[in-house]
Amino acid sequence: MGSSPIVVSGSLGTRNRPNSKSKNDPCFSSSGFVYLLVSFVALGSIAGIYVRFMMTPNVHAGISSIGCKEDDEGSWSIGVFYGDSPFSLKPIEDMNIWRDKKAAWPVANPVITCASASVAGVSSNFVADPFLYVQGDVFYLFFETKNSITMQGDIGVARSTDKGASWEQLGIALDEDWHLSYPYVFEYNDNVYMLPEGRAKGQLRLYRAVNFPMKWTLEKIIMKKPLVDLFIIPHDGKYWLFGSDHSGIGAQYNAQLEIWYSRSPLGPWRPHKKNPIYNTDKSMGARNGGRPFLFDGHLYRVGQDDGETYGRRVRLFKIEVLTTDRFEEVEVPTGLKESIKGRNAWNGARSHHLDVQRLSSGEWVGVMDGDRVSSGDASRRFHLGCASVLGVAALVVLFGVLLGAVKGLVPLSWCPHNIGKRSDASLDWERSSLFYSRMRLFCSHLNRASSSLRASIKPNSCSGSLVLTLIFLVTVVLMCTGVNYIYGGSGAHEAYPLHGQYSQFTLLTMTYDARIWNLKMYVNHYSRCSSVREIVVVWNKGQPPELSEFDSAVPVRIRVEERNSLNNRFKVDPSIKTRAVLELDDDIMMPCDDVERGFKVWREHPERIVGFYPRLANGSPLKYRAEKHARKHNGYNMILTGAAFMDTKMAFEMYWSKEAAPGREVVDNLFNCEDVLLNFLYANASSSNTVEYVKPAWAIDTSKFTGVAISKNTQIHYGLRSSCLQKFSEMYGSITNRKSEFNRRMDGWDV
Repeated sequence: MGSSPIVVSGSLGTRNRPNSKSKNDPCFSSSGFVYLLVSFVALGSIAGIYVRFMMTPNVHAGISSIGCKEDDEGSWSIGVFYGDSPFSLKPIEDMNIWRDKKAAWPVANPVITCASASVAGVSSNFVADPFLYVQGDVFYLFFETKNSITMQGDIGVARSTDKGASWEQLGIALDEDWHLSYPYVFEYNDNVYMLPEGRAKGQLRLYRAVNFPMKWTLEKIIMKKPLVDLFIIPHDGKYWLFGSDHSGIGAQYNAQLEIWYSRSPLGPWRPHKKNPIYNTDKSMGARNGGRPFLFDGHLYRVGQDDGETYGRRVRLFKIEVLTTDRFEEVEVPTGLKESIKGRNAWNGARSHHLDVQRLSSGEWVGVMDGDRVSSGDASRRFHLGCASVLGVAALVVLFGVLLGAVKGLVPLSWCPHNIGKRSDASLDWERSSLFYSRMRLFCSHLNRASSSLRASIKPNSCSGSLVLTLIFLVTVVLMCTGVNYIYGGSGAHEAYPLHGQYSQFTLLTMTYDARIWNLKMYVNHYSRCSSVREIVVVWNKGQPPELSEFDSAVPVRIRVEERNSLNNRFKVDPSIKTRAVLELDDDIMMPCDDVERGFKVWREHPERIVGFYPRLANGSPLKYRAEKHARKHNGYNMILTGAAFMDTKMAFEMYWSKEAAPGREVVDNLFNCEDVLLNFLYANASSSNTVEYVKPAWAIDTSKFTGVAISKNTQIHYGLRSSCLQKFSEMYGSITNRKSEFNRRMDGWDV
C-alpha cells in the first residue's frame, strides 16, 4: 500500500495494472490540472486588480534609475532641527522658512534623501549618520550614502548657504574599497580631519582635508581595531576616543563601549582602566549615536537605543566623571518629540544619530537621520509574502479536494497515466529506503484524510457551501496580502518631493454637530498623512466638540462661525501657516497617497485649483453635470473644491473681494454653489488653465453610512448648480471655453 502512487485526478491505478487510457493523452487533460490552471488565472486576475487599485506606488519612481532601491538596512534620510538649546530642538518646518523657487511653503524635513543624492548622479539607497561642519554662514554636511551598485557605504557631502533650508549635493568626499560610515569631522591645529568608521578594514584611519571638502588624504592609522561609531573629543587636557569593538570575545553587539585617551588625536592611545565601559543591554545606549557636545559647562554623549530594532531612537547622557580610571554618566531627556504618524513620517520608525552644534548667533542647530521602517523590513515582508503564497496554494488544493477536482492532498505525480513501469533498480531502492517508505505512507494517510474530509463537510449542503465560501474569501485575502508584502513596499504613504524638497499643507473642512462621527474618523485618518501640518475645522452650527475627543497626530483647531454659511469655507484665516490648503469635506475618505500626489501636482501649479472630482459645465443653457459626462466629452472645466488644493492667500482673498460679493449673496440664498463660484473667480482672473485633475485610487463617501449627507437629492442639487452656472456666467463671464483634457500630463495621474 505504501508504494502505490498518489494522484491529483483521474482513476487511481497501481503500478502492475496497465493504464486504460492512451499513453499519448496529454497531462493537461486531467481535471486537477485544469482546476489548478483556472485557479491560478482567477487568483492572478484578483491580485492584478488589487495591485492596480489598492497598492501604493513607489514615490521614487522616475526620480532616478540608479538609486533609491529597496534596502534591508532601511530608507534612512536626514532632517534639520533648530532650537535655543540642544534640549529644545524643533524640526525646520516649525521655523516657517519658505523657498519659492523650490515650491516649499514652508520647507519641511527631510532635507536630504536617497533621491537628493541620486539626482546629483550619486547612486544611493539611503543617507544616514550626518555630521555638520560650519564655516561662517556655510554649512557642510558629511554623511554615509549607501551605493546602490557596490552596496557599500561611501562618504557624501552637501553644502547649504541658507542655514540648512536647501542643500547642494557636492558628491562623494571619500570612497574606499571597504564600507565607510559615521564621518566624524573635527578641527585640530588649523587642519580639518575626518575619522570615518571603516571596521571592515580593521583599522582606525584618520584622514586630513587637502582641498576641503572634496579631497582627503590618509594622515595616519591611529589604531588597529575594528571600532564602530567613534569620535574624539578634548577634555581636561587630554583627548578621549569613544568607540565600540564588537569583534572581541564576549562582546555584546551594539551593547559594548570602550574609551581610550591620548595627548593628541594622532595618538598614541591608551585604554581606559574600566574597559569595556559597557557590555550589557543594547537598549541602554552604549553604542555612540553622534557628536558629543558641551552645554552650560557639562559634556553630553549621544547613544543609540538598539533594543526593539537597530537604531530605534537616540538617548542622551550627561558625563559626570571622565578620568583615566573612572567614567560616570547619567541619562537626561533629549527634548525631542517623536512623530506619531508612524510609517507616513520620514522618521516614524527610528532615528539613531544626532549632531548638534551652537552657531555664532547663539542658536543651536542639529541634524538627525530617520527612517520610516524598522531594520530588516524588506526581508520580513518577503518571508511573510512567501508564507501567504504557500497558504494560498494549500487552500487552493483544499478547495479542489472539497469540490472533487483534486483527488489527493499530496500528489506524487501530475500525470498518473503516463507513469509507465518503473525499473527493478528503482523498485529495489524504494523498498530499501526507509525514508521513502515512511513518506509514501504519510502521504497515503493524508489522502485518506482528504476523502474523509470531503465526506464529512458535504459541499452540496448549506454548511458545506458556507465552508467553501469562507475558504475562497480567506484565499483571496491571503493572495492580496502576499502580493502586498512582496511587491507593495513598506506600506508607507510617503510625501512626494519637488526639486528635491518637501513641504506641508493645512487641511481644512467645514462641518456641524450632526456629523461628529464622520469628523472623528476623518481627523484620525488624515492627520497621519505625511505632509499634513494642521487640521482646521470650520464649525458652522451646533455645539463644537472638545479637542480631547480627537485622536490626531497634528494640531486640530476649531474655528467657530457666528452664522451658518457656506461662504465660511473660504474665509481669510491669518492663523494658517502654509501657502497650500486642502479643502476636503469630512465625508470623503481616500488614501494618504492620493492626497500626497495631489499636493505634488498643486506645488507644480500653485496658481490653479488642483482636485480629485472634475466637472464639465456646458450646453445651452448651461448645465452642471457629473464626472461621467466630463469623461464622455474628454474634458473638464471645473474642480469640486470639496476635495481640492488651493493657494490660501490667492483663493480666500479673491473669494472675499468686493467683486465676488454678488456671487457670495447667491451662495447664501441657495445654500449651495460656493465651489462653483470659486471656479468662476479663478477663471475670471486668468487667461490660462485654472483647474487641474488628479485621479484618486479610490474614495468613499462616509456620509452614506450615517444618513447626514448634505446633498441627498442629486437631481435637485444639480438643478440648483445649473442655476448658479447661468447667474455666475452673467456676473463673471463664461467658462465653457476653459476645457482641460484628461490624460494630458506625463505622470499619468489624470487618466
